[in-house]
Amino acid sequence: MKKAFGHILRGLAKLLDGFFGVLITIFTFLVNISQRIKQIIYSVLFLGCFFVFLSPILLAFLLDPVILTGILFFVIFPLLGTILLSFLKYQQYVLTEFLYDKAEDLISDKKSNRSYADYGQNYRRMQEENQRERQRREQDERRRAEQEMWEQVFKEFFEQAQRGGYGGYTGGGYSQGGYTGGYSGGSQSPYTNPLGEFLKQYENACATLGVSTDTDIYEVKLAYRKMAKQYHPDLNPSPDATEMFQKINAAFEFLSEENIKRYKSVKKQNPSN
Repeated sequence: MKKAFGHILRGLAKLLDGFFGVLITIFTFLVNISQRIKQIIYSVLFLGCFFVFLSPILLAFLLDPVILTGILFFVIFPLLGTILLSFLKYQQYVLTEFLYDKAEDLISDKKSNRSYADYGQNYRRMQEENQRERQRREQDERRRAEQEMWEQVFKEFFEQAQRGGYGGYTGGGYSQGGYTGGYSGGSQSPYTNPLGEFLKQYENACATLGVSTDTDIYEVKLAYRKMAKQYHPDLNPSPDATEMFQKINAAFEFLSEENIKRYKSVKKQNPSN
């Protein structure tokens, strides 16, 4: 009897899973369409505001109850639709996972101590983990962009210096993470030496994270995790926490392993800098 009821629950869970999946697909489509229409409406209203007072016909058109209702619908629906989508995804996970597990318990003659509320908490934890993962990927992408930017800056500078002659350039070349050769000052080149800005930004980033300029990537990661937790706006009520948290993130994104190697290479070639 228990196994039969378990199979019924499993079938019901599959049915509900499919039902919620269809609803989510439909509302996702409607929200995306309504957001695009809302953008068009905003553009039309923005342009129309310059002529509305000069055109009684346009004013009467916009104030027509049907037109006004349509405008309000497409302005409000994207927000309400997003809230509804979030609710449907929550219910899809919590309800179906609860039924699947109950069905499995009945079929296998086991007993689970998990309550319905536990599934809701698990869903919220999953959402938080997904958000952290998205933030980590975005941060990694910014770190790569930062690294590529400095690679390009140094590469272009050294190429221009070798072709056109830089006042104070003493020869050498560029390689990833550092350069060979040096500078002795001078001002004959129209190209700005990026070393000064790089060194300044590097040292400021180290000061922000509280690490020495002779640091390594492991020390940087450790300091970042500690300070990010200390100044995270969700954990720190201080009004300056958000600004400090942004500075910490920017410092961490700059202090990549490549930039650490580049800094040490620069200081080795030019100890006076």
